[in-house]
Amino acid sequence: MSFKNRKKNYPLYETTKFSDFREMTENVAAKYPDKCAFVYKNEPKQKTPERITFTECRDLVRALATELHFMKVENKKIAIIGVASVEWFMSYTALMSVGAVTVPVDKELPAEDAASILNTAECEIVFASASAWAKVKETVALCPSVKLSVIMGYGSDAIEGENTVTFDNLVSAGKEKLEAGDRSYFDYKIDNEKLASIVFTSGTTGKGKGVMLSLKNICSDMEQGMYNFNITERTLFALPPHHTFGSTVNFVGHFAQGCEVYISSGIRYIMEELNSFKPTHLILVPLFVETFYKRIMSAAEKSGQLPKLTKGIKISNALRKVGIDLREKLFGKSVLSKFGGELKMIICGGAALNQSIIDFFESIGVVILNGYGITECAPLISCNRNECRKQGSVGLPIIGGVVKIDNPNENGEGEICYRGPNVMLGYYQNEEATREVIDSEGYFHTGDMGYVKVIDGDQWLYITGRIKNLIILSNGKNVYPEEIETDIQGIYGVGEVVVYEGESKSGNKSDLIVAEIYPDFDSLKLHGIEDAEAYFNAEVKKVNEKNASYKHVGLVKIRNEEFPKNTSRKITRFKLDKTVD
Repeated sequence: MSFKNRKKNYPLYETTKFSDFREMTENVAAKYPDKCAFVYKNEPKQKTPERITFTECRDLVRALATELHFMKVENKKIAIIGVASVEWFMSYTALMSVGAVTVPVDKELPAEDAASILNTAECEIVFASASAWAKVKETVALCPSVKLSVIMGYGSDAIEGENTVTFDNLVSAGKEKLEAGDRSYFDYKIDNEKLASIVFTSGTTGKGKGVMLSLKNICSDMEQGMYNFNITERTLFALPPHHTFGSTVNFVGHFAQGCEVYISSGIRYIMEELNSFKPTHLILVPLFVETFYKRIMSAAEKSGQLPKLTKGIKISNALRKVGIDLREKLFGKSVLSKFGGELKMIICGGAALNQSIIDFFESIGVVILNGYGITECAPLISCNRNECRKQGSVGLPIIGGVVKIDNPNENGEGEICYRGPNVMLGYYQNEEATREVIDSEGYFHTGDMGYVKVIDGDQWLYITGRIKNLIILSNGKNVYPEEIETDIQGIYGVGEVVVYEGESKSGNKSDLIVAEIYPDFDSLKLHGIEDAEAYFNAEVKKVNEKNASYKHVGLVKIRNEEFPKNTSRKITRFKLDKTVD
């Protein structure tokens, strides 16, 4: 695959057309009957992984959906809780192919929080991974509307209880009906515009909402999105399946295209899995990419190879300008072999990613396609393209989507608004909140600030920051904390950083910009830095010198533990103590 960066005349890629999950499942099995769809291990220590073809997945969906139709699940709210697995994905697919409404729930939530979601949605059935059953059982006990629990995956046979049944038993019962001539699954008329899934956002600024998505929202997002970029043959699923970036992009988008997906056993096993599975591209959130970057730099520093790596990158970049690409030769064994040796691309979204990290990976031979999405848009809105990328941009809107900037200032910055077939139906049982974000023209107001730059006739989207995070100083100046955070992230030894306006004990604003830093203490130790506060004060002062005076950080706070995060690994800013006196 070529990854040169074209400026114009870049054609669209082929896409797979499908309007619902039944069409998706049937089509991919017909096109790739014997091709492997998923590779996985029942247990992390299992030596030889399991493999399942697209035809076998199709047969699973057919059987499960037939039994679910017999159980009259149409329009019922059904929760899915657990680890990423074939059973999770096939349940998600089959349920929405017979008119049920899925409610994907994070397995990491406390039982009480998960129960709140199930009770709000009035779920009647829960599909739960066997490995998560202990907590899910506590959740179900708090949900009077739940009448049945379906236990999925390895170890499900060992779980017995009242009102429980295994995924395998449902599949077996459905298979018998199919073999006896039951055509209910194929005859069921799918309405792809009705409510199909409720995704409760985890929220980084407070309580989340129930985002109502249709099959049209989800399927069009991937059908239209895949015109923009070209995935490779093999990837690894390391995202939470309940999150739309995982369920829509990493599952639906890749399954529909016939991509082979290795299902990760968890964060602690990823490096081992990369080495054994050798993916050709990855779908990741910035936290993973940043972790990989720090791992590479730390290993090079500890081994004394950092000067060699830095020099190699400079030489390589210079040669690439004259058409000579030696990245595989220079970095294949020393760096890329640690990621399996065949990694060529990373599609990254979910939060901002420092441009210097994007540039670093491209320098060693891994292209990062930075994108932008939000749960309410199922989620993909824009993405850089394989051979058409702009520094600092989150790319071009997907085909069929339109971006506008609402109430732009003198710099063209305003709220990013988006209209397209992937915009949600609304918030569950919250018409007022829905009216606040979807205007009369059908544009969804994202809550993100940004601007559009027209280059070679294309509209490139740039994000400035989140409106709720915006600091408005007493002199009327606007400060986007994300911009300053990006600058500070470039300082050696920064693990995590959050920038905000400090508050007095009475809660009043102070006009004092605070940078709260959680250091990478191991890196500081490696350089003999013992006084983290003095070191970061000096480094942040250098950042201040590059920025306008009103953007200057006035106080550096050092913390000794990670910032609180939601289950999507985003920092929950509303939980921070912002007092400065």
